[in-house]
Amino acid sequence: MRVKGVASAPNTILHAWLEMELTTILAALPEPPTQTDEERRATWERWQDGLTVKFTLPERLPPLRLLLVLDNLSGHKTPSLVLWLVDHGVMPLYTPLSGSWLNMAESIQRILVRRALEGQTPDTPDDIMRWLEETARGWNADPTPFAWGGKRQLRRERSRQRHHHALGGSGAYTRRPVHRRPTILDKWRRSCQVTH
Repeated sequence: MRVKGVASAPNTILHAWLEMELTTILAALPEPPTQTDEERRATWERWQDGLTVKFTLPERLPPLRLLLVLDNLSGHKTPSLVLWLVDHGVMPLYTPLSGSWLNMAESIQRILVRRALEGQTPDTPDDIMRWLEETARGWNADPTPFAWGGKRQLRRERSRQRHHHALGGSGAYTRRPVHRRPTILDKWRRSCQVTH
């Protein structure tokens, strides 16, 4: 967890901090395997497959070293930041609009803020920033592992295992599907359908 308390976070501050942190992370990674230009391009393009919005990859690409999941904010898509990321072998991947729940950083951020501020009464913004940074250091000393899924996924799996079939919008269910009898309106609709 990398946290830096700031009073405001315009792109100039955020991007400089992000580039510094990514430089440190990349320096600690093992050297990438040797690849031809075609193999490197294929690796980058594979991560763009299925994206509705793709940025244009430059002619020459470095080895892909890191995937970076970012919120879908326009500030995260500035040409200067995207070019810096690509030049350093970092592929930016953006969460869908209204899809912040896909970004695990959002979950961790909520936990950190709650832990840092719970039972505290700050006197200054510096107190809040210091508490958040201290909480992040505590987290890093004994991190909690996250697995994709959570309570919702477990509920869906249990429901499938029990073969429950929900009844409308209520909490009731049946163990086998309820087949409803066709109404006069259903029969009329079927008779009006034109077959081709």
